[in-house]
Amino acid sequence: MMRNNLIALALAALLIPAGSFADEKADKKAAEKAAAEKKAAEKKKVSSRDAKKDPDEIGNRDVGKGVNLYSLDKEIALGKGLAQDIERQAKIVDDPVIAEYVNRVGQNLVRNSDVKVPVTIKVIDSEEVNAFALPGGFFFVHTGLIQRAESEAELAGVMAHELAHIAARHGTRGQSRGQIAQWATIPLIFMGGGWAAYGIQQGAGFLVPVAFMKFSRGFESEADMLGLQYMYKSGYDPTAFVDFFEKMQADEKRKPGTISKLFASHPANDNRIEESQKNMQEQLVPKPEYVVTTSEFNDVKARLSALLNRSKPDDKDANKPRLRKTGSGRVDSEGNEKPKSDDEDERPTLKRRD
Repeated sequence: MMRNNLIALALAALLIPAGSFADEKADKKAAEKAAAEKKAAEKKKVSSRDAKKDPDEIGNRDVGKGVNLYSLDKEIALGKGLAQDIERQAKIVDDPVIAEYVNRVGQNLVRNSDVKVPVTIKVIDSEEVNAFALPGGFFFVHTGLIQRAESEAELAGVMAHELAHIAARHGTRGQSRGQIAQWATIPLIFMGGGWAAYGIQQGAGFLVPVAFMKFSRGFESEADMLGLQYMYKSGYDPTAFVDFFEKMQADEKRKPGTISKLFASHPANDNRIEESQKNMQEQLVPKPEYVVTTSEFNDVKARLSALLNRSKPDDKDANKPRLRKTGSGRVDSEGNEKPKSDDEDERPTLKRRD
């Protein structure tokens, strides 16, 4: 019996093709190669599209790529110097609740963006509806913007747009184009002067360096597109972005000059709004739910209003009745003022202006 089993095993071994194990190994290699080729093809397919239009690529793309005479370190140093100049001129809101909230909203957007530098966000006490970003990650939000926004998503939309300028390095890229065309236009800021020549006076009484913040139409369009992606990835309703700019457009038509001079450099016109709506339809997959606003936004907005009202000077209306003091407050039969007795208090009387 044992002999028969050994014979059967020997015959089975003879029947197995000599190259079967090699074929199995080859098939495995072929499968691995096919998988690698498929992965490479998918990667090529993604790269063949404009990665800037794909929200799934946020953080994995270099949106700031382009001709730039400034290294990233030099850009950060430049922005820091400009930010210090603004802080010396403007009134920074130091209320911890307001400052922390605005910073937290901004940093959430930063985490869901292509920004590659640390971002410093501060609030300026100014009634102008405005926000602006300096090169290198320095960002300012006006209290007027917070008050005009009707939801956290609207505030986030404007902030996301400005963060897109930082991510794409529009400030130094735009300045580099100008310097290449005409080297003599290098700002005098580097020598510690020349602010007036390169700034716009804001209603709050400080200058902003527009040399690094006046962007081309292409840069503004790109910032709109990227800003929509950043707020979308952060969980906000992207339609709030369009809603806010439609509101700004209506405000400016109703009362020209409502928008700050700096913000007006990229107006909320019909083409810009239509382009943003198109980007939402083509690039953003609808989500089942979005963040529109929060109770904290409403609380901070109310706190800000109370803070600003307390700090406003008490400008009296000239048409309102005022208290005016007289001498003794008494007259004799001939209309002459009687002298006040020593123990008589001087009392105010109401007198209405004609």
